[in-house]
Amino acid sequence: MKYRITHLTRYEAREKISMGMNQVYLTPRNTSWQTCEYSRVLTSPPATSSDRRTDYFGNIVNYFCFERGYQKLEIRASSRVAVQPRELLHRENSLPWDKLIRTLAQQQRDQYATLEMTIPSPMVHDLAGQVRDYARVSFPPERPILDGLEDLLSRFRRDFTFDNSATTLNTPILEVFEERKGVCQDFAHLAIAMLRALGIPARYVSGYLRTYPKAGQPRLRGADASHAWVGVYCGSLGWVDIDPTNNSFVSDEHITVAWGRDYSDVAPVRGVIIGSGTHALDVSVDVEPITSAA
Repeated sequence: MKYRITHLTRYEAREKISMGMNQVYLTPRNTSWQTCEYSRVLTSPPATSSDRRTDYFGNIVNYFCFERGYQKLEIRASSRVAVQPRELLHRENSLPWDKLIRTLAQQQRDQYATLEMTIPSPMVHDLAGQVRDYARVSFPPERPILDGLEDLLSRFRRDFTFDNSATTLNTPILEVFEERKGVCQDFAHLAIAMLRALGIPARYVSGYLRTYPKAGQPRLRGADASHAWVGVYCGSLGWVDIDPTNNSFVSDEHITVAWGRDYSDVAPVRGVIIGSGTHALDVSVDVEPITSAA
């Protein structure tokens, strides 16, 4: 499946900002299942200086500096991405989750980057108590890890409710767990905490999700949004992605942009300004499937 993606971020300050700097993760990754055929990030006004590099996790990050300031800023990211289905064809190779952990412990030197995804991080640090107890129900001894993940997803479907007014960016994981409400970022962080509490490597994945209009209604441009889900290390199967918000394994309707320990590693747009602290923010995302005739 191919997609054309437009991610537009607009800032408007009450008074002119003297200087601004931004860091953005808006370029889709190239992976074994995904090819970024084209990607460009532009700003208006043009940046005084800019840079692009690959970070510690292999994500592409852009930097912009506005030394002449601005009152209005627009950051437009445009991409074209081809995504292949990710079917779990070798489910019989799904190791028991506890055997996987023992195998990782024996390979610490070679598996450091994977083991890093088992320890607390800035936004995922509640790895004990209720969170761990909840996860243990899905992962009894010797259960194949894919079966455990499937059970955990079914319990998320039953126990948690999507509510975009229930949390903020800084709502603690334990509050999300207790209230049983949140958004995709909350559910990704919570699932990561549950898996790490058992010693299973789990990472935060940011990107986009193809959406469908309601029956009988046209597709609206700019009505999509950024999305977040979880990558889980499954031994010989590699990293398997799950979407706790939609209670599913990830396939070709998810477009991967970046991954890290949690949201703080891969926030789509982050910035620092000198000057007016009062500004309005507007974000619109359009994920458009490209037909063969397009």
